[in-house]
Amino acid sequence: MKKKVFVIIVSYNGEKWLEKNLSSLKNSIYPVKTIVVDNNSSDASSEIIRSFKDVQLINSKENLGFGLANNLAMKESLSKDADYLFLLNQDTWVFPETIGNLVSAAEEYNNFGILSPLHYSGNEVVLDENFETYWNRKTQTFEDKIDEVPFVNAAAWLIPRRVVEKVGYFEPLYRHYGEDRNYVTRVLFHNFKIGIVTNANICHDRVIKRNFKKDVTQSKYKILTEVLNINNSIVVGYTQGLINVFGLPKYFSNHYSIALVTQLFFKLIWYYLSLLLSVNMISNKRLSHKNDRY
Repeated sequence: MKKKVFVIIVSYNGEKWLEKNLSSLKNSIYPVKTIVVDNNSSDASSEIIRSFKDVQLINSKENLGFGLANNLAMKESLSKDADYLFLLNQDTWVFPETIGNLVSAAEEYNNFGILSPLHYSGNEVVLDENFETYWNRKTQTFEDKIDEVPFVNAAAWLIPRRVVEKVGYFEPLYRHYGEDRNYVTRVLFHNFKIGIVTNANICHDRVIKRNFKKDVTQSKYKILTEVLNINNSIVVGYTQGLINVFGLPKYFSNHYSIALVTQLFFKLIWYYLSLLLSVNMISNKRLSHKNDRY
């Protein structure tokens, strides 16, 4: 009997990609159910999604961000007895054999908590730049099928039901960016591995551009991820967070002016101090992540 796979997509003003994205899922050799959570798009996203009659649309009246929107569909999928959740970005598309190969690998190697395919760019030829960085950090290969990695971004994650039941959902403190890194630390804490399945592919149609506001947000969430990392003690977490307060501006000095780097540093200092003042909340969050109290 085939396992029940629910594909979960969060959409926001994604009319450029949704037709190709959803059509690729329709052509999947492995049968799937698809749920799309639309984050109050102002374009034709909802109309495109509704044109796919077998796709369930959840319309949010506000932009919930990546994690909270995924949480809605993850809970809905589990209530419908999903065996696997396949989190997929709106700006991607899969190939007919992609999902079947991922499920096959997950069934064979049940110690993996997250499995991801190879991520190609929109031209279907070269690897996505950021993904290639993560893949190059592989630590072990299993029978030329799965490369174990410390992290892979959440553009395409296959997660078994039992892993979600153990690890829980995305942390609500993250609005957009950083949710996937936090989730990976928790998956690793619960003794699951992260892997890339080398005979499964997607295309991720994006252009990576430098943006100061985005880099500030991502830097703050990187610090938060260090503080919340339950693989380390809370003291080590805050120490690593403080190291990032100084290290991240140094890294971005190659991309921004001294004035902007200085501005970034002070923003991170204030953010770090706010986390220090919220130590009780942070402690409770860390405990909930360890014990799956949601």
